[in-house]
Order: sequence, then C-alpha cells, then structure tokens
Amino acid sequence: MSGLFDPVPFGGLTLPNRLVMSPMGRGRTTADGTPLPVMAEYYAQRAAAGLIISEATHPSPVAVGHAHSVRLHTAEQARAWAGIVGAVHRAGGRMYLQIMHAGRISHPDLHGETPVAPSAVRADGTARVFRGRPAYPVPRPLTADDIDATVEDFARCARTAADIGFDGVEIHGANGYLLHQFLSPVTNVRDDEYGGDAEGRIRFPVEVARAVAAEIGPERTGIRLSPGFPLNDMSEPDRAEVYPALLDALDELGLGHVHFVAGSDTDLVHELSRRWGRTVVVNVGTGPLDTDTTLAAAGKALTDGADLLSFGRQFLANPDLPERLRVRAPLNAWDPRFFYEGGSRGYTDYPVLAASAAGVTD
Repeated sequence: MSGLFDPVPFGGLTLPNRLVMSPMGRGRTTADGTPLPVMAEYYAQRAAAGLIISEATHPSPVAVGHAHSVRLHTAEQARAWAGIVGAVHRAGGRMYLQIMHAGRISHPDLHGETPVAPSAVRADGTARVFRGRPAYPVPRPLTADDIDATVEDFARCARTAADIGFDGVEIHGANGYLLHQFLSPVTNVRDDEYGGDAEGRIRFPVEVARAVAAEIGPERTGIRLSPGFPLNDMSEPDRAEVYPALLDALDELGLGHVHFVAGSDTDLVHELSRRWGRTVVVNVGTGPLDTDTTLAAAGKALTDGADLLSFGRQFLANPDLPERLRVRAPLNAWDPRFFYEGGSRGYTDYPVLAASAAGVTD
C-alpha cells in the first residue's frame, strides 16, 4: 500500500507508519481506575503502531463514565501509567494519552455524585456500573466555577501525562461525552455564554483545548470528534454550522491533529478534513476483520485526504497489525467476550506472526 508504511512527521515525532491504534476501553483496572500491570504488556505488544492512543482516561472522579474505566488524577495512577508508557517506549513505540470526561453518561454509583453536563437533559439508556444497569439520571448543569475547574482538570491531567512520559495528549470531544454534549443544541440548552449559537456552544471545548495546549504545547495536542454520530443519545441538527466554527477556532490554537470517529457524517468529515491545515486522523477500523478489506479501506481513506488511519478491533486482536498488513497475512479474529473484562485472556494472548509460524512448524 503506497504511503501506508512510509515514515511521517507528527507532533515533533517521526512515525514509522500511518497506522494508529485507536483508543479502546478494555476494563483492566482496579475499582478506583488504577491501571493493572497487564496493561503495560498489552500496550507494549502493539508498539509497532505508528502511534498508540490510550483508552479514554478520566481526569477526575466525577468524569468517570463506566465501571473499571481508567483514570489519571492520583499519584498511584500516575505511577501505573508511567510504567505503561515506559514499556511502550522500550518496545520502540510512541503513545498519546486520551483524556475524557463522560458528562451525563455516568451515574452516582460510580463516584457518589450527580453527573454533570451542560444542561439538565437526561440521556436515554442505562449506565455501566459495578452492579446492575440503572437508567442514567438527570445530570446537574455545570456552573461557571464548575466549568473553570473542569478545564483545569484537563490541563492538570495533560501536564501529568507529559511529565510521566507520554508523547502527547488527545482530548476526547466525541461519542456523546461531555465536550460533545456542549456542541449540540439538544444536550446544551444553556442561556449563558456557553450555550445558544454555535459560537457559544463551542466555547467550552475550545477552552479545554487552549488550556491543554498551553500546558504541553499545541503541536502535541489533538482532539477526537464525531460530527453527527448518534452514540449515547446524541443529536446534532445544526452540525454543518457548528463543526466548521469549531475547526476554525481550534486551528487558531495550532493543535497538532484532529481525529474523526467512524460513524460520523461522512460528507461533513470530508469537508472538515479539507478545512484542517494539519494532521487528519480518520478511524477506519470498524469493517470486517479481513486483510484485503482493511487495506482497501485504508487506501480509500488516504485518497480522501486522511494523513493517519486509526484501527480499533484490528489492533485489539493483532498486536503486529502493521506487519500483517505489510505482508498481506491473515488477521486474527477478535473475541468479544473479553473486550471489557477479564485478565490476560482475550487481551495479551493474541498471537503474532512469528509465534503463529512457529506453531505451524513445531
């Protein structure tokens, strides 16, 4: 595949290929969100990716959206993450931390507080807590002081990430979580400066991006977006107006990359990709687990203007995905039973090509 395996500059780094490991929550944490040691092995196994973006990581207790989702706001969590990113670097890889606040996609059973959101608009659906599946509650609207504190949580988490060795940070502004909630007139019905028209609704995501970029540098800061993606009860009727305004504001900050989620409004993503002057990452990893299909999807995305291509389940099941695609080898099948829970099974036990070949000849 022409270009797919060529080195490419990114955020002050040189990536060895254009394949990005997409953020994927895997649930291998303690009850308080501290990474388990097996996570270091998991991520280091996948260090051949041009770039690894970590699973969504919460910068405060109230930001938590699911049971056993990972966090970075205590010294113990920082030590655990330092071990993970150190293992990736020793294996020759590069790694960004993704920072995410769940907003209304949360529940008091996870942190003892009423979830926060732009407005008191309850999400349809049920929460993933430690026991049962309760309905999402009506969230508490963030006050002006809450907004300032949340921006600071993102900035502090980014600073910690840089201090413990991460190569950069991706802000999670997609998939129906807090930043995404601010962008929609359905989930954001505020009448202050953070609501109303597009300029008001993009204000909070831009403030988060500005604060993170000020901490670690704009070239090492990116954002993930999903315009038009209905996950987590989202609706964006005026997305064609909101996202160009958001991209222009982020462009002024000099952010290093924008990462678009599969399932977004395809036409709008194409328009936004052309509008963005720096690195565009496009998620193309949701199709069938087949080498030829994966390569075809990658080729089309590059032709359509993507600079980097992110894959989720393909990397989950194939630690050596770049090499498998380079030599057009078959891909391992993933096992959904162990996507979000368990230990090493379905996590660090997927075979690589050398091991597979050894198994055949023995």
